[in-house]
Amino acid sequence: MGGLGSGRPSGSGRGTVESCRSIDVNRLHREGCLHAGWMGGWQWTRDGEKVASINLRAEADRLQLSYRVRMGGGDWEDVAETVRIVRVACPFGGARPYFICPGVVNGIACGRGVAKLHGPGRYFLCRHCYRLAHASQGEGSWDRTLRRANKIRQRLGGDPGMVAPFPARPKGMWRRTYERLRERAVTAEMIVDEAFALRAERLLARIDRPKRKRSFWP
Repeated sequence: MGGLGSGRPSGSGRGTVESCRSIDVNRLHREGCLHAGWMGGWQWTRDGEKVASINLRAEADRLQLSYRVRMGGGDWEDVAETVRIVRVACPFGGARPYFICPGVVNGIACGRGVAKLHGPGRYFLCRHCYRLAHASQGEGSWDRTLRRANKIRQRLGGDPGMVAPFPARPKGMWRRTYERLRERAVTAEMIVDEAFALRAERLLARIDRPKRKRSFWP
């Protein structure tokens, strides 16, 4: 064994960071979970149901992780992982923490400073070690446009999707801010609607074209 994640990591196909568990150092920092001596747990949910959990223990310059995994339908295993943390001074005071990825792939230590570690395999490593892509990398331009519109809808407290009613102005938000966001979302959705209509026309034309050709034959 060459260390954490040595060889070709499990889950190293082009999965996405959004599809697997992740630990965000900035969120842990905001929640006060990186102070030496802090101990606690973290959990992931889906549709309100707990699907996984992890125990964390912070030291001065590292975070101890303990959790259970089951690989390929095998037995559950206890895993203990140590992740170093470095703090980089900010230009206007304070410091920003980063995880140092503990991955070792093909005998080469990663050592990247990253904000998130992901756990599609046995260990929590950076997205580069697992070769994870962002969901937006696999989308066409109109998919990204729709994602931007949905983000605005959710920021305003509404549901994603063009069929959902557009959310009302949240209490405390400036009207001009709300109108600016609404205009961006509506414009993006118009672009998506036009792109979808054009794609549908092209698809129907491809379906209909062979039928017209076959009509010349008995």
